[in-house]
Amino acid sequence: MSPAPTRSSRRTFLQQSAALSGAFILGIQGRAALAASAGAAPEVTHWVVIQPDDTVIIRIARSELGQGTFTGLAQLVAEELECDWSKVRPEYADVNEHMRRKKIWKDMTTGGSRGIRDSHEYVRKGGAAARQMLVAAAAQQWRVPAEECRAENGVVMHASGKQARYGELAELAATMPVPENPPLKDPKAWKIAGTSPARFDIPAKVNGSQVYASDVRLPGMLYASIRQCPVFGGYLKSHDDSEARTMPGVQQIIVSEDWIAVVAANWWQANQALKKVKAEWENAGKDRVSSDSIKAYLREGLEAASVPVARKDGDIAPAFANAHQVIEAEYTTGFMNHATMEPQTATAQYSPDRLEVWVGTQNGEASIAAAAEVSGLPMEKVWIHKMHAGGGFGRRGPHQDYTRQAVKIAMAMPGTPVRLQWSREEDMRQGRYRPVSLVKLRGALDEDGNWTAWQVRQSDQSIAITVYPNFVKDGVDQINTRVFRDNPYAVPNFLNEYMMRELHVPPGFWRAVAHTNNPFYRECFIDELAHAAGKDPYQFRRPLLKGKKDLAVLDAAAKAIGWDTPAPAGVHRGIAVVDSYGSYTAAAVELSVVDGSEIEVKRVVVAIDSGHVVHPNAVQAQIEGGVLWGLSAIMAEEITIENGAVKQSNFHDYPLARINVKPEIIPLLMPTFDFWGGVGEPPIGGVIPAMVNALFAATGKRIRSLPLKHHGFRYKA
Repeated sequence: MSPAPTRSSRRTFLQQSAALSGAFILGIQGRAALAASAGAAPEVTHWVVIQPDDTVIIRIARSELGQGTFTGLAQLVAEELECDWSKVRPEYADVNEHMRRKKIWKDMTTGGSRGIRDSHEYVRKGGAAARQMLVAAAAQQWRVPAEECRAENGVVMHASGKQARYGELAELAATMPVPENPPLKDPKAWKIAGTSPARFDIPAKVNGSQVYASDVRLPGMLYASIRQCPVFGGYLKSHDDSEARTMPGVQQIIVSEDWIAVVAANWWQANQALKKVKAEWENAGKDRVSSDSIKAYLREGLEAASVPVARKDGDIAPAFANAHQVIEAEYTTGFMNHATMEPQTATAQYSPDRLEVWVGTQNGEASIAAAAEVSGLPMEKVWIHKMHAGGGFGRRGPHQDYTRQAVKIAMAMPGTPVRLQWSREEDMRQGRYRPVSLVKLRGALDEDGNWTAWQVRQSDQSIAITVYPNFVKDGVDQINTRVFRDNPYAVPNFLNEYMMRELHVPPGFWRAVAHTNNPFYRECFIDELAHAAGKDPYQFRRPLLKGKKDLAVLDAAAKAIGWDTPAPAGVHRGIAVVDSYGSYTAAAVELSVVDGSEIEVKRVVVAIDSGHVVHPNAVQAQIEGGVLWGLSAIMAEEITIENGAVKQSNFHDYPLARINVKPEIIPLLMPTFDFWGGVGEPPIGGVIPAMVNALFAATGKRIRSLPLKHHGFRYKA
């Protein structure tokens, strides 16, 4: 059994750390009030805590989901702090304090590959401010000008030979004015950032001691299993739980508008009893919806007479009228589930004046807002204990359905901690899915095979309209039109049209979001144009990419895969370039096809310019993970709808790629040190189209819909 989490570690760290002699809490937002506990040391906002033994606690506002953010953000703070890295310990920032202090940690959202790229500046300033305050404290003690002192490796030194450890200076440093805009180091002078120290999150994950949300154990805790209306938008008409109530361990059965939960002494008992509950659901007229009817609905959008415009360059009409060749194609992809290793889970304990929730979340602010809304308690009486999550990929971001359910269940049993754990089947059938999409593309080529115009008409389900409506402008989803609307190709005439199609199936942010399906459409269609023009796909792209960074990563990927040299017999190559989440990437794939159906992916190259690189090994790991994510998605992953409900239920009918399909992966890190880009999602974008383009080279067959299993392909066993 995993060790129980300390229930007070998140909500009382201010008092506890201040109570330690010489504890030092600081940030860059200006002075906060004195700590609540009597006799506590002065409190300055909280990025860094320095204890008397020189331990440096760095508060992390973003969530660690396996991407290395816990370590990378700590590196950035420690770099500017000039502390001893061996004494650094990261901890999650307290969500309740964050809200009570008016979002003092800036942003607790972890998504969109923004963990480091959107917080690097202010966390670095937090470390730099701390260093200056420690130096000021030493200068005051020694009665010398601060300019004569310097900090290095957790020690402040003076030319006279005087030295003081950070732990000795912390209490006095906490009384120093907080620098508002401390200067930051040139990245070329980094000593901690830009290197690859051992990550903080890895050892516990390897030895099994990591406490995830599913490992929470509290005194007197009960367990809940839940069943929701199988048809999205439906509700419970009636139920019979008489048999379930007689089963071993059952404590309570809780009924909501669209779900039933059984609470028992352990989860297995709860889940077995839940299966005995007879339920009749009202499906709100959606039980006739199927994957086929959804496709027909998308086609209606594709063929609409008038469609909102996302982007318009030049005039496509005369360009198409005067074209030597016009190429047309339709591409489509289906719903995709996040399929996190850890199904959705949250533990809640409610009383009329206090609510505590233990949850693995990508967005602490969304979690506390959801818990407060359901409970009716003000946020200052809600405590979110952030746990490491067993996978996120966007599922644990704005969608806090499991948090809401856990709170409602706990409210029915005041004072008792209850852990809600979804079954794998519930997780599969109640996801927030990557939307379906149908796209029509037209391209014009002149007599010399030059690309003169293109038209893209998208018909898909909007994510933004249900989650971030401010991202919808004039009927255009600014998220779902990425890759087309912001494409890097210098084609003089371009029209991107977008038709929003709302569905009852709930959409969600799936790792890389539109940068998974739209690159497949765009980059494979560009290969079609290159083939029609009689040109090499790599060389066809080069003159159209006016951005130097796009061209650099494309050239690097091509060189690494050996594009300009003959491939071994039976081996074929594909290539693609995709910008996403502030970074520039290109991918090249080398594969063989055996007996016309078995695919063996041999090598995958991913080149990325993310501007800066904080932890090179973590970036390489994200590239490797992104490649495998893409290879899994492309082959067999698919959510289908039948009678209004999700048909798939577990990994037997939603299969993920296994380790035996892993090819040689070649990550190329190409930082230019002039911007900050994301890393977690960008590697995926180019892998899928590069592989499909390689399949065309191998088979002569154009693939315009995914997954590949529908075209008779499978990975070689």
